[in-house]
Amino acid sequence: MTLSTAEQMRQWRGPALLSFGFRPMFLFAAVWAACAMVIWIAMLSGLLDLPTRFDPVTWHAHEFLFGYLSAVIAGFLLTAVPNWTGRLPVVGWPLGGLAALWLLGRLAVAVSGYLPVWLMSTLDLAFLAVLSLIILREIIAGKNWRNLPVLALVSALIIANLLFHLEAAQGGGAAQGLGMRLGLSLVLVLISLIGGRIIPSFTRNWLVKRQVSKLPTPPMQRFDKATVLVTLAALLGWSVAAHNPLTGAALVLIAGLNLMRLVRWQGLATVAEPLVWILHVAFLFVPLGALAMGVSILFPDSISQAAALHIWTAGAIGLMTIAVMTRATRGHAGHPLEAGHTTTALYLALILSVPLRLAADLLPDMRTALLDASALFWIIGFASFVAIYGPMLVLAKKGPKQ
Repeated sequence: MTLSTAEQMRQWRGPALLSFGFRPMFLFAAVWAACAMVIWIAMLSGLLDLPTRFDPVTWHAHEFLFGYLSAVIAGFLLTAVPNWTGRLPVVGWPLGGLAALWLLGRLAVAVSGYLPVWLMSTLDLAFLAVLSLIILREIIAGKNWRNLPVLALVSALIIANLLFHLEAAQGGGAAQGLGMRLGLSLVLVLISLIGGRIIPSFTRNWLVKRQVSKLPTPPMQRFDKATVLVTLAALLGWSVAAHNPLTGAALVLIAGLNLMRLVRWQGLATVAEPLVWILHVAFLFVPLGALAMGVSILFPDSISQAAALHIWTAGAIGLMTIAVMTRATRGHAGHPLEAGHTTTALYLALILSVPLRLAADLLPDMRTALLDASALFWIIGFASFVAIYGPMLVLAKKGPKQ
């Protein structure tokens, strides 16, 4: 007899942490986001010399894009795919093994100075490779072909990570290289694709409960699909031609298109619920980052590409991942889909870290102080997530989902 997802989870008698994919992956991701930032600041200040083959900037870029983010993506997909396919979730010791593989990748990169390049790279790439195989198996078994683009983006992220390792091994600036740009572009497209599904849907659900008549445009209409395709093309163009004026113009174009999408989702009507408005704020940084990057290409003296880059990384990626993690954790752990004061405070801390990081590039005389302040608010935000949501992730479900 086929078991439902809930029955499969109930049959697991081990730690609650291994009862669903979001639990270990979100917890490990948040702990790493805070710890990696502490390590980064210690490396910059000369207090720590990590035995890694990567220089400090390269390590920082890799561990947030391919380290932290891969755990969040895994937690989301291991939770969402069973709903998409009607198949059983990965639970128990197989899930524990996958989480351990991610931890092994972080350790391998951290001590890569003691390892052959091929071994370090293989251990780091293994996690996303195994995750892709799991998702492929579930999509095929469930005949859920409409989600193949998500699998394709995750699989392409493996290629981007491999390119990053190859560039780092050659002694080039991997943190500003093709692998980094391609990986970031793929993640932004993933946000554009999945965010375009969940943001209007979650917003509509919240507004309907409050009997609001003006609802968001339904997700993934023709305009949305066209915008995602144009966004993919523009970002791939930026990946391979980061200084071409045509690339700059294309980025300005997708900034306008994605801003139009966001306006159609009625975000201003959600100001009473942080768990909903944070999704809109996070998505806003996608067009803002595209606009800033486009302007930096067209008018190089106006803003640096490094400053524009952090609008995407700290803004769009950092905020979207924390928005998804808080919502999914509350929902699947049986807590009301409402953000209290502490959750709102962690959102505000992470939002504040973005303009501070941007100001660090714009105000060189205050760079160190602004970097430290930005890092501090980032650490506070993710440490708060661990403190507030950690118990929800490691303890059994509270009761009926609310």
